[in-house]
Amino acid sequence: MRGRKPKPTALKLIEGNPGKRPINGREPKPPSGVPTCPSHLSASAKAEWKRLARTLNDIGLLTQIDRTVLAAYCQAYGRWVEAERRLAETPPILKTPAGYVQISPWITISNKQVELMTRLMAELGLSPTSRSRLSVQVPTGAKPWEWDC
Repeated sequence: MRGRKPKPTALKLIEGNPGKRPINGREPKPPSGVPTCPSHLSASAKAEWKRLARTLNDIGLLTQIDRTVLAAYCQAYGRWVEAERRLAETPPILKTPAGYVQISPWITISNKQVELMTRLMAELGLSPTSRSRLSVQVPTGAKPWEWDC
């Protein structure tokens, strides 16, 4: 497959279909609802899941089959939090027994998780850039100050 990867119809509709290309009427529509949080996630990853899952479902960006991508994002977030905690406790530059200077492995882990989180945020519509392309509808009858997104 060449070129850009296709954008999900839900995202196209939320963005207002800026390219005015035909909407895929035959795209599979997975069952809506918040998927269950995987039990293997770390505590901070589960907290991130709880923070995001309901909101993403409410605006139509999360379905039952999106469990894996959200879990991957949350686990990367949990590992990033752990690496940042360890970095706060240890020096960023270490001296090896042979006398060489080495960067802390926690910096490498942190950077890798941020990179992974950034890619997954774009998939889930969580990054500022991807969010700027979205426009969500306020629920019917709700006043703007009552709408919690």
